[in-house]
Amino acid sequence: MSTDSDATVSRRRLLAAVGAAGAAGVAGCTQNTGGSGEASLSGQINMSGSSTVYPLATAVGELFTDEYPEVNFNPQSTGSGGGFQNFFCTGETDFNNASRPIQPEEEQLCADNGVEPIELQVATDALTVIVNPDNDWASELTVEELDQLWSAETQPQQWSDVNSDWPDEDIELFGPSDASGTYDYFIEEVIGEEGSHRQDYSSTEQDRQIISGVEDSEYAIGYLGFAYYTQNSERVQAVAIDNGDGAVEPSIDTARSGEYQPLSRPLFTYPARGSLSEDQIAEFARFFLEQTTDEQLVAEDVGYVPLTEDQQSAQQETLEAAIEDATN
Repeated sequence: MSTDSDATVSRRRLLAAVGAAGAAGVAGCTQNTGGSGEASLSGQINMSGSSTVYPLATAVGELFTDEYPEVNFNPQSTGSGGGFQNFFCTGETDFNNASRPIQPEEEQLCADNGVEPIELQVATDALTVIVNPDNDWASELTVEELDQLWSAETQPQQWSDVNSDWPDEDIELFGPSDASGTYDYFIEEVIGEEGSHRQDYSSTEQDRQIISGVEDSEYAIGYLGFAYYTQNSERVQAVAIDNGDGAVEPSIDTARSGEYQPLSRPLFTYPARGSLSEDQIAEFARFFLEQTTDEQLVAEDVGYVPLTEDQQSAQQETLEAAIEDATN
């Protein structure tokens, strides 16, 4: 389990941030009350999956357990694919977070084990390419240059191999492991599904290690979820991406508007339909979705684009249908 305390937003800030939304979550859970009227919701919630979704999930989880201290919320940052493969689809966790949609082979693994995932979008991310603050030659990159830097087919060793005006210095690469949804998404949108990601790089499921690696070397480059960049924007530099219409910097606004392409992506949590028959699982799923439109919590405190009210309503309808099916 990840114990990175920086991934969890402070309790005081979050309580101030969600205000009415948190109150709505409490109202949604008051059906589980004892005779005295005090909340009696209890039990275990086990969550695996995406390191990108992890900061948002743990922030929401902290709010939830403030209201329901007898609930034991146990989140793990395992990577999207690592979570599906090793925890969720084998029935060990109730939720799996993901920074890309579940893949057919993962759906089959879940089905083989009697687990039915319910897809719920919880935010939008601006996947961010980072370089060292002293890097003055690659503050803007085209998608083609990104492809060349990270593709196994080209695999340049020095910056000058990509552009002759760039330094004759070895490229140091840091990024997520192949268990990560961020890795999968980067291949799909930058390298192309028919291509492959180079493997001579420092891979990790700990995004802080990507930040540290890029911070420590002038000639390093990496990529990770936007929330981790915003928490460390004084340590590394975000790269503006040119998808053919000029370079666009990653931000909440450019991801929300659709300008930041092709690296804007939906973020998900997947509850298991069977787990939704348990009160604490169903109420946490409801509570999570209630927070997804909160600008302060999702955007300012964590660093992702909140859902619109229409998006939220659609996700809530999906969830309520799954809960009804699970409990009948």
